[in-house]
This record gives sequence, C-alpha cells and structure tokens, in this order.
Amino acid sequence: MNKKKKLWLIIVSIVAVLAVGFYVIANGRNDKVSYRFDKVDRGDVVVSISATGTLNALTTVQVGSQVSGTIAKLYADFNSRVKEGDLLAQLDPTFLQASVNEQRANVDRAKAQVNEAQRNFNRTTELFAKSLVSQADMDAATTSLESAKAGLMQAQAALQRSEVNLRYATIRTPISGVVISRNVDVGQTVAASLQAPTLFSIANDLKKMQVQASVDEADIGNVKIGQHVSFRVDSYPEERFEGMVSQVRLAPVVTQNVVTYTVIIDVANPELKLMPGMTATVSIEVDKREDVLRLPVQAIRFTPPDEGKENGSRGTEGERSVREQSSSDTARAERAWGRRERTFPDSARGERMRVRRDHASSDSAQGERLWKRRPGPDIVGASRAKVWVLEDGKPTARSILRGLMNTQYVEVIESELKEGSQVIVGTTGGLTQTSGPTGQNLFQPRMPGGGGGRSRGF
Repeated sequence: MNKKKKLWLIIVSIVAVLAVGFYVIANGRNDKVSYRFDKVDRGDVVVSISATGTLNALTTVQVGSQVSGTIAKLYADFNSRVKEGDLLAQLDPTFLQASVNEQRANVDRAKAQVNEAQRNFNRTTELFAKSLVSQADMDAATTSLESAKAGLMQAQAALQRSEVNLRYATIRTPISGVVISRNVDVGQTVAASLQAPTLFSIANDLKKMQVQASVDEADIGNVKIGQHVSFRVDSYPEERFEGMVSQVRLAPVVTQNVVTYTVIIDVANPELKLMPGMTATVSIEVDKREDVLRLPVQAIRFTPPDEGKENGSRGTEGERSVREQSSSDTARAERAWGRRERTFPDSARGERMRVRRDHASSDSAQGERLWKRRPGPDIVGASRAKVWVLEDGKPTARSILRGLMNTQYVEVIESELKEGSQVIVGTTGGLTQTSGPTGQNLFQPRMPGGGGGRSRGF
C-alpha cells in the first residue's frame, strides 16, 4: 500500500512539473511584442565628474604659544568672533617677569663696568701722554673698556629677549575671524620646549569657503580651472550648492595604490550653512549643452532582435556605404595606375613609383575626406548613431548625428526627428520580455568584455 502511494505521488509530481513547463514555454513563445517609447525633447545635456571632498575655510590660522607656562585666563571660546589684535589668553607671567627683572639687573651691572672701564681708560690716557705709563698699560685699558661695552650690549640683548617672552605670555589673534577650536583650559600647562603647541584655531571668513575634492587620476585630465561645480552635503540633502574650480594641485595623493589629485573649489557661504569639516559630494561640470534637442540614451542602445541577428557588428547603413565608396575609389585608382604602369618604359621606373605614391596618397586622402564629410557637420565628438521609430507597426531605423552624451541623454545635432517624436527604448512581451535597455535577452550568453561601462560623454 505504501509503495503504491509513493508511486502515485511520483506520477503526480511529474505531471505537475510537465504542466508548469508547458505553461512557461507557451507564455514565453507569445509572439506579441509591445514597445516602450520615450519622447525627443529639448533640455540640457551635462557631462560631469563625481568626487568627494571636505569643506574648509579659505584661511585657517593655528594660534600657538612660543613660551611655556600655565594658562591663567581665557578671553575667547568656541565660536567667538574676534578682530585682529584681540586678547585670546594669558599665561601666568610670574617666572617671565622675574627673568626680565634679572636681566635688567645684569644691564645695570654691565653699565657700571663700562663706567669703571671708561674712567680707567681716561686716567691711563693722561698718564700715557706724560710718559708715566707704558704702551702695554694703555693697550690693557683700551681692551678693558671695549670688553665692558660688549658686555653691556650682551646684557641689553638678554633683557630684550626676556621682555619679548613676557609679551608672548599674552596670546593675541593675528587675524579677524571666528574661533573654531580651543584646545586649552584655565590651569593647563603649556610646554613649548620643542614646538609651539596649538591653543586656538581661527577661521578668517566663513562666508567664503573652499572644498578640497579628491579626483581620480582617470578624470583629472578633464578638470580645468574655472569649471562650474555643484555639490551636496548630508546636512542639507535637498539643497544644491554651487562653486567654481580655482586650483588643480599637482601633488599626487597615493592611498592603497589609488592615485588621486586635490582640486580646490571656491564656494560662497553667505547664509553660513556650510561648516568646516563637512563632507561634500561634488559634481564637476566638464561639458554642457543648453536647450538642445535630446533623446534618452536607451534609444541609441536599443536594437530589435531580428535586426541585431541580421546585422551583427556590420555597422549602420550610412557607415557601410561610405566605406564601400572609399574602397571603390581606391580600387579604381589602383586599376587605373596599373594600366599606366604597363605603358611606362623601364628607365622611368623611379619617376613612375614616385608619381604612383603621390596619386595613391591623394586618392586615400580623398576617400578619407569623403568618410569624414558623410557623417555630418565638422563638430568635435560628433558621430553617427541609429535609433528606431514605429512605422506601420514595425520598427524603422532613423540615423542621427549625436554629440554630447551622458548616462541619461544624448544630444541630437542632426536628424529627421523633431521635438516630441516617439523613439523606441525597449520592449515588453514576446520573446524579448526580459530584454534590457540594449534590446538583448538578459539570459542569452554574452561574449566576455561586453558593454556595461558607465557613459563618460563622447
């Protein structure tokens, strides 16, 4: 009984699987194809480079201390607005004042020594004039006076250094701006033996800021000074800020074998919404076409299934005709010069070969001019492409001369299409129900190295 029940379950399972298979095959072989359309319209086509960067003030000064001591008073805090020369902090001046007093005493002692040496020099001079002392005594008195004067100058220099250190105990701001960082508190000891410690960071003017963006080495060649930049920050996700490229730094930044370059972008910040340290997602505008005829990029990537199998990679009809015309012209020229070659005497072989090369070059140049002239106007980056429209229920190819292209739109320079024309961008149903934007079946095996890269313009 159990064996019969198991056999019955197996038979039912097989029948169910076959039924599902026939259903899928029947639906997949539905020959009815529906096309997806989009319109040709007018608008802007922009090619841009994406990067990330950090916002900073144009000028940020790190205020430190050149002398050691204990913080006695603080006169500025975070976000304090200060003017050049304002008092920021005061170090305890006790030891510094004592040093000044000590050096003043040294100066007074040096002055006394100079006065003594001067009197001794005067007395020795009078005695030397009367020949009562030797020349050696006169020289000793002169040397003593000069040494005393040098000692006085040394003591005065030490006093001046001590007075400067005492002035350094009063920390003042070198620029006008906003205190964005305070690194010390009252009572904290500042040690300036090896390097000046940072006490405050002051931003000059937060109404003018800059973005330091890291641009990949593959894109840095397209970045130029003066290009327009737009960016967003996480704090204001719905708002777009504007800027301009002001500097492309030559120093490379290598991080884990990835080479980037720093691009400086000047930004206006009149409302003070942007703050130092914010991360900006930057879009650098490389090229732009305003108010041009454009169509979706899916339109030039679409190919009807039958057309794709028939043409393969032969190119468009216009391209094939131009290539055939160029090949025909070259072959005709070769045959003509071959007939002429048989009529030339052997003594004129060198001249014949020179003339033949010149004419061959002329024919090749003529064919090249034909090839370049056929696609359309002499516009840098322009090339021929093919789009499809629906006529009498069938896809019909239309040739266009395309210009600038990004990931969304293609600029149409020359075409029979007009604004508002419907172009095919894909299909649904039939055998191509799972076709992607290029019109290819997603389950069809593809050769390695196929498309899929991001569009970077033309």
